[in-house]
Amino acid sequence: MSLFEPVRHGRLELPNRMVMAPMTRSRAHGDGVPTPSMATYYAQRASAGLILTEGTQPSLQGQGYPMTPGIHTDEQVAGWRAVTDAVHAAGGRILLQLQHSGRVGHPGVHGLTPVAPSAVRADGQIFTPEGPKDYVEPRALTTAEVEDIVAEFTRAAERAVEAGFDGVELHSAMGYLLHQFLSDNANLRTDVYGGSLQNRIRFVVEVVEGVAGAIGADRVGLRISPAKALNDITEGDSAALYTALLGELAPLGLAHLHLVAAEDEDVNDKIRAAWPGLLMVNPLNSFPQPPEDGGRENAEQWLRRGADLISFGRGFLANPDLVARFRADAPLNALVPEGLYGGGDGGYIDYPVLGESTA
Repeated sequence: MSLFEPVRHGRLELPNRMVMAPMTRSRAHGDGVPTPSMATYYAQRASAGLILTEGTQPSLQGQGYPMTPGIHTDEQVAGWRAVTDAVHAAGGRILLQLQHSGRVGHPGVHGLTPVAPSAVRADGQIFTPEGPKDYVEPRALTTAEVEDIVAEFTRAAERAVEAGFDGVELHSAMGYLLHQFLSDNANLRTDVYGGSLQNRIRFVVEVVEGVAGAIGADRVGLRISPAKALNDITEGDSAALYTALLGELAPLGLAHLHLVAAEDEDVNDKIRAAWPGLLMVNPLNSFPQPPEDGGRENAEQWLRRGADLISFGRGFLANPDLVARFRADAPLNALVPEGLYGGGDGGYIDYPVLGESTA
């Protein structure tokens, strides 16, 4: 199997198996409305088989970081429509990643106390408009509020379709809200959403079912990051947790499962075995620079192991034409770390494509 082979993804025909991974860039307006530069940024990368946007909050309460986009106001929908129109005009396909940050937030960002499965503060710090600050203790959601957030995700997915997206990806990874419910250290609940493994997966299952019912399962993907202690998350037996979760989700016929590969290969193998649908894999997390080959060798290894799609993060960030560069075995642009988060267009939409001068 080749990275350049076409593949069916839900309702979409993808021209290649290279996916632009979701990456926070903090370039939205302060009110969460996407900017014209964001439309340029995504359209530049339309040769990817599929684009996944940066994590986008379904509500103000769900915002974790400054200058991230939302999808909960009419103005935000209109801003995203300019992005999707630009990507589609360039021949691309794009999904909106929905991310509620849960306890990974701070009142300094939006004036609200973060919410979470339980009132358990994450260890560490988060960036705010006033610089890095310690995480605060979140407020535990009531059972009724958990049900409200399921509806919140559903409405956000409907708004994404209104904004012209080809579908959505639900972010149940990296220690954010959906992942917090799966956790055994962030979720200490005693109601139907906590305690047993079956209860801990309930919220994620309900969100996926709600969104799939609203816009169609073939327009919905799910991202997971098993056995990764990001944002102070632990899971207990990750293999058992995700085998149970995927057992509930497999019959729905989702467009994809997006696996951030675990260091434990046994966990990866069990997830592949438990998932009968399209599997997207993000093979590695490299910072601040991707490997010299942009992750191509690792990607091709994963295709041989049973992945259907490979998501590339910093490779696409620094190389809008990553597909063409891989096809031509051309050198890759160096990433500019200073332009990763926030700021202007430098290190954002000024990376050259093949044949352009870097001067």
